[in-house]
Amino acid sequence: MSDSDFSMRTLRDINELRATLREHRLNGQRIALVPTMGNLHAGHLALVAEARQQADIVVSSLFVNPMQFGPGEDLDAYPRTFEADQTKLTEAGCHILFAPTVSALYPNGLTAQTRVHVPEVGEGLCGGSRPGHFDGVSTVVSMLFNLVQPDVACFGEKDYQQLAVIRKLVADLHMPIEIIGVPIVRADDGLALSSRNGYLSEQERATAPSLYTTLCTLRDALAQGESAEQVLQRGKIALYDAGFTPDYLELRDTHLGPVTDATRHAVLLAAAKLGPARLIDNLSVQLPCAATD
Repeated sequence: MSDSDFSMRTLRDINELRATLREHRLNGQRIALVPTMGNLHAGHLALVAEARQQADIVVSSLFVNPMQFGPGEDLDAYPRTFEADQTKLTEAGCHILFAPTVSALYPNGLTAQTRVHVPEVGEGLCGGSRPGHFDGVSTVVSMLFNLVQPDVACFGEKDYQQLAVIRKLVADLHMPIEIIGVPIVRADDGLALSSRNGYLSEQERATAPSLYTTLCTLRDALAQGESAEQVLQRGKIALYDAGFTPDYLELRDTHLGPVTDATRHAVLLAAAKLGPARLIDNLSVQLPCAATD
C-alpha cells in the first residue's frame, strides 16, 4: 500500500477499539501506543515515527484528561484541534486514532473514579506544584494500557517526571509493556516544543528560548565541577532577569533521587511561568565530581 492510499481509522467506542485490536493481535501484529492530549506538533509526530519503527500497528489516543488538571488550571482553555490532529496523524502513518469522550472513560464522574497513585517519583517538581496531577496521568494511562494492551508505548522526554512515573507504574504493576522515551524536539532557537507554547505572545515567544539557553549554561558549569547550590541559584536569578517566574530549578539523579557525591549522570529540570504559559524543560548533565558542595 502506498502512502497516498493510507487511511487511519478514528474510533470513539471502547468495544470497537477492543474488537479492532483483537484482530491485529490474532494476526500476530505488534501494537504501539502514543497517548496525547491533541493540539499536535512535531514532538508528538516524533513519537508516532518512533512507534512505527517499533510496531506493526500504531494507536494514538487523543483525550484532554480532566483528572490531571487542577483548580484554576487551563482545562477549558487547552487547545482542541481535532480535525488538524487527524490530518497530522494520518500523514504520520498512525493506523488508529482513539478519541473517547470524557463520559466514556469516566462514566461515573471523577469523584467516584478509582485512581492510580505512583509514590516517590511523582512527588516534588511538577508533582509538588500541581497536586494530584500525576494521579490523573497515571490513572488515564493505566486505562489506556488496559484498553489498548500495547506491546510498546512511546512518551516524550520533555515531560521527564511523567516518563519516570509511567516507568515505575509499569514496573510496579508488572505490565508487559516496553516504555520508550523519545528525545525532546526543539524549535530552531532551542525552545522545547509544547502545545502550551501557543499561549505565548510574540514578545514572550522571543523570550522563551532563554529557558533552554540558561539550562545549557548551567549544565556546562556543573560539568566543570562548580557547586550545584551556587549554579542553581545563579540560574534562578537569570530566569527572573529574563522575565520568567521560576517554579522550580533542580538537579536530580536520573531516577529523580537526590544527587550525591557518587552521582555522575544527572538531570537538570526546570519549570517556569512566562506570561500565561508554564514551560518545562530538562537537560542531561555529566558530573565530573561531587556537585553538592
